[in-house]
Order: sequence, then structure tokens, then C-alpha cells
Amino acid sequence: MHKDVDKLARQIKLIFFDVDGVHTDGKLYFTATGETMKAFHSLDGVGIKMLLCSNFEVALITGRKSTIVSARAAELGIKHLYQGKTQKVGAFNDCLQKLNISAKNAAYMGDDVNDLPVMQRAALSIAPANAIDLVKANADYITQRSGGNGAVREVCDFLLRAQYKWQQAIRIYEP
Repeated sequence: MHKDVDKLARQIKLIFFDVDGVHTDGKLYFTATGETMKAFHSLDGVGIKMLLCSNFEVALITGRKSTIVSARAAELGIKHLYQGKTQKVGAFNDCLQKLNISAKNAAYMGDDVNDLPVMQRAALSIAPANAIDLVKANADYITQRSGGNGAVREVCDFLLRAQYKWQQAIRIYEP
């Protein structure tokens, strides 16, 4: 950890996530007809919903294009989805501009070399436990859990706790 991550986390208004290797375990499953399948962890979905209900903005930036990712984003209420972005900085900048949010109020979670340029621009860079060593060496925060295995939820809880919103966020499921 290179910076005071708690202090940085208190300033975050927008978090960007990669998909493969962050929201999923990074494995790509193909059917006999060539369709791609991905598995998402339900804990991560609850964490995203808690962030959104706590006035965080959430965005996904992925190098692949997938109807599965579109469906997952819609299910969770993620409005900012950028697919087919092998160079992710443009999507990062576009989203910041649309939301009028500074990079100093943005976090990014990624697991591979194509995530590094955005991680270097975000105020808080995060890597899941299964990220490549180079990404982990450049991350401010490394999760205990792996991508697709609750790493996203770990980050959601971390941000909510840092901003004293966790107690309020867990109430979204109360009757």
C-alpha cells in the first residue's frame, strides 16, 4: 500500500471496475455454439447496490463486448458501462466529464496490464488478490479476496465504511 488509503477512500464519489478478473474469476467459458458465459458473485452485486443507494457512482470499463455484462449492469442499476475498450483511459475521462467528477474523487479496480493507465490516473487504485504482480505493485489497496470471489464486495464495504455509510447501506434490505 503506497498511500493513506483510508483518507483517499473518504474522497471517492465514483468507482470504476474492470469486469473479467474483477467481477468474474477471469475465466472465459464458451459453449459449443461459441457463446461466452461468465459467472458473477452475488455478494458483489449486493455491494454494488449498497454503493448506488449511498450516492456513489459506479462504472464498468471492459475490453470485451458481452450481452452478459450488459444484462448484469442493468440488473444492478449500473448506468455507466463502457465495453470493447482496450484502451480504457478514454472511457475513464469521458465518464468523469459526463458526471463532472475529478479524478481525485475516482477509484479504479483492475487486474491486468491494460488497467494500469487508468489506475495511474485514479486517486485510489485497487487490485484483487488474483491480479498480476505488476498491477498489485502499482495498487494502493489489494483485496484479500480474488476477483469473482467477493473482491468487489470487499471494496464496496471498504468505501462505505471509510465514508461512514455502511450502517445506512445495509438497511436497504430492511422491510
